[in-house]
Amino acid sequence: MAAEEALQWDTLIGDRRTTLDKSDSIIATLLGARASEVNWVGPAELRHIARRAPGIAPDPDQMGTPFLRASNIIDVPDPLRYQLRTLMGLVGGRYVLVPAGLVFRVASLPPGAGPRGSPAVRPPGHLAVAELSVVMIDSRIGRIGWRTIARGEGDDPWTALSRAVKSLTPGLP
Repeated sequence: MAAEEALQWDTLIGDRRTTLDKSDSIIATLLGARASEVNWVGPAELRHIARRAPGIAPDPDQMGTPFLRASNIIDVPDPLRYQLRTLMGLVGGRYVLVPAGLVFRVASLPPGAGPRGSPAVRPPGHLAVAELSVVMIDSRIGRIGWRTIARGEGDDPWTALSRAVKSLTPGLP
């Protein structure tokens, strides 16, 4: 997780653990509500399952998932492949939806915003863009089946992230 310096959100997202927990909560809550037909296992439950199997299951927060953002990766390499398969064996599923990265960027102004010679005014609710990298992995064969970067705008990180997650399930209110 990172934010461009121009946003000056160091105080909002500076505490890594708190920020990750809040982001995980937003993602799990919105996906659970917007795609209720899926049996979602959220991060808190996944951590609990991993703690109950010490020496067998890896710590979900210490797995090397950020490199999955690279668009040229198709096959998940070991040890991540093995770790995902082990966790999914304990969870009882096959597919893993991995939030591989979250970046907050300054929202670009729409073309023609502001007349010549006067400062451009950013519309309300459009200070930043959250870019959430998401990857779907088939844990049995260790292959990435789908990836996207979900985007959402907002005046704070949580609104922008919420809108990015909502963009994963278009057509719902």
